[in-house]
Amino acid sequence: MNAILLRQATIDDLGVICRLRLQRTAWLTARGSDQWTVTGRGLPIEIFARAVGRSLDAGETWIAEMAGEPAGTITVNRHADPGLWSPWELFDAVVVHYMIVDLRFAGHRIGHRLLAHAAGLARRQERDWVRLDAWTTNTELHDYYRREGFELARIAGPVATGPSRALFERRTDSWDLEAGLPEISVASYTGGR
Repeated sequence: MNAILLRQATIDDLGVICRLRLQRTAWLTARGSDQWTVTGRGLPIEIFARAVGRSLDAGETWIAEMAGEPAGTITVNRHADPGLWSPWELFDAVVVHYMIVDLRFAGHRIGHRLLAHAAGLARRQERDWVRLDAWTTNTELHDYYRREGFELARIAGPVATGPSRALFERRTDSWDLEAGLPEISVASYTGGR
């Protein structure tokens, strides 16, 4: 199996991240899901691009590469949409956003590696939890997060009006980061491809 290189994303990666989002949205739509579609109340790609651009500027987004190709992305910060997590839940957590794996690399555990990276970031920031919100109606995605060791905390109530209200969490200390990540090397990215 090829090694996975994990690097901090730059604004030069915005096009790749938008391509991954469009690819995954088309795949989900073909499977009958409304996740990330405008009709499902997902962000239009232009608004998504602006949100990711802000995360890139803040240094919160990462790219996983395999065999020199972008294989996935994840954004990790301490912010959540209003009404999802309480302030005390956010105080002791990092929050995962926009995790997308390129379909060409499905089955290579890219998502697993990206989530473990989020746990590593949480550990370095002395946070006890990795939390995320998942598309409420995408039960296959919920099952994926459960297989990755996350537990459903709750479905956010009526204050949260967005389409991603299934709240999942996993304790940071539940990852064995040293034993579980032999194929990841973390590199800081400083320039063009």
